[in-house]
Amino acid sequence: MELIEIGKIVSSVGLKGQIKVYHYTDYKERFEELGEITVDGDVYKIDAVRYAKRQPVLSLHGIDSREKADKLRGKSVCITQKQLRILPEDTYYVRDLKGCSVIDEKRGMLGTISDVIQNSSHDLYEVETESKNKILIPAVAEFVKKVDIAEKHIEVSLIEGFTDED
Repeated sequence: MELIEIGKIVSSVGLKGQIKVYHYTDYKERFEELGEITVDGDVYKIDAVRYAKRQPVLSLHGIDSREKADKLRGKSVCITQKQLRILPEDTYYVRDLKGCSVIDEKRGMLGTISDVIQNSSHDLYEVETESKNKILIPAVAEFVKKVDIAEKHIEVSLIEGFTDED
């Protein structure tokens, strides 16, 4: 069973064993929809979710003391493939985008996506070129023309001056 990391436990909260999670999702309320999570190979039922400074604070079944919660600090929070949300059209998981080839309609092969940088206005695809340079491409329809996750390639149309080679 493949596990997908969606966060990391950063601290215990209070005396009753709650944990604070630094989440990797753009939808922190996701924890309210999950019935359970996996931490260090153990499955825990989520009894309650609240928020502290936009970070989820979870009450996990069987974790009822600060000492037990402290033992989970630094551990990854994971879900199974079955627990992944179905995303809206033209929305992708970062894990599916990483490693995709990026092909410009004029320049040909640019490189592969090494990371996706998320910000408030739009995501940026970080593309590592064959010469190990980095190009940031805004993930907007003006530049990104086609995404084919099954074939692991993305077609783009960049304006002149976008890369060092221009």
